[in-house]
Amino acid sequence: MAVGTDRGGTMKSIDLIAGARPNFMKIAPIIDAIKEAQARGSSLRYRLIHTGQHYDKAMSGGFFEQLGIPEPDVNLEVGSGTQAEQTAAIMVRYEKVLLDQKSDLCLVVGDVTSTMACSIAARKLGVPVAHVEGGIRSGDWTMPEEINRVVTDSITNWFFTTSEKANENLRRSGVTEDRLFFVGNTMIDTLLKQMPRLRPPTFWAELGLQARQYFVVTLHRPANVDGEQQLLRLLQAIAAGTGGLPVVFPVHPRTAKNLRELQGQIPGMHYVDPQSYLEFNYLVKHAKGVITDSGGITEETTVMGVPCLTLRDNTERPETVSVGTNELIGTNPANLGPALKRLMEGRWKKGTIPEKWDGQAAVRIVAELERLLSVAGVARASSTSAAASPRLKVVA
Repeated sequence: MAVGTDRGGTMKSIDLIAGARPNFMKIAPIIDAIKEAQARGSSLRYRLIHTGQHYDKAMSGGFFEQLGIPEPDVNLEVGSGTQAEQTAAIMVRYEKVLLDQKSDLCLVVGDVTSTMACSIAARKLGVPVAHVEGGIRSGDWTMPEEINRVVTDSITNWFFTTSEKANENLRRSGVTEDRLFFVGNTMIDTLLKQMPRLRPPTFWAELGLQARQYFVVTLHRPANVDGEQQLLRLLQAIAAGTGGLPVVFPVHPRTAKNLRELQGQIPGMHYVDPQSYLEFNYLVKHAKGVITDSGGITEETTVMGVPCLTLRDNTERPETVSVGTNELIGTNPANLGPALKRLMEGRWKKGTIPEKWDGQAAVRIVAELERLLSVAGVARASSTSAAASPRLKVVA
């Protein structure tokens, strides 16, 4: 746990919540920015709390090591379970941590179960909540992440946003300007910092991969992977549209069970284990295109200028479509053919980088936290109860 002292000697403690793989990339630059502030005499200190929501080392442990994230101060070790079981376990265990030693702020990132569960536990004990990546909306209520976003934002004190669209969503919900901070994207902070360190995975030479001569696929959403026939049709459409180029498919645990029945049925498809951060983003950076149903990957492809086909009907990151290299293809396998034809013929849009995706988001966040967590700020936040939150209307 990092510690600093301000001129008045008052310590300000922030709980940083990391629960699942996407959180780690967003937390890492915030830790770096806090350490830089401490070196200048800041009073901020942090307690890193890993909920254990993603408990497989291949899916999380390597990220801590590669991104230089210190060992967590607390690991709640909730492990696997249903949505309700994980939510309950995280709330119970994080509540015990707060009862033992209350922090001045709970800072959550993204939209996973840990984000929502820790926010609820914190606010019920009078600890204010800051949400990094607040305000994003897909409008798709079949996605657990959308429920996590809306619930978290309904009780959040301060919002650190990635786009003006997220700000608009929050304003429509009744959030006032003094609680909104458009800072940029901490996941892009991490990407830009780590770009020089990206390295090829161990199978690069074995598969004969060459830059811009292969595709990357990631699939994990139920609509795409839970039905064996739907998954088979998607993979067949990908193979048919990629011109015989190798297709590298790092397999999410959710997808693995159905893929076992499809082994060998799709020519040119290479199934590999989940990759650590540096290896996966090397694959993405040098790919001819990425086919995914993830949200975060569409942000990385936008910054790296790599064509991205998203197998969803909606996105919570519309700037990757309106500004970036991403296009929504939908879940119908028939839509892949025309899209891949445009890509293979070199007719894909070029895209640009969204505003404030410049590697400085975490620095902006910490600067605001130093201001907000003044002695007066802490007192004010503690009294900003749900009195501020009832003005929030649910916005899909």
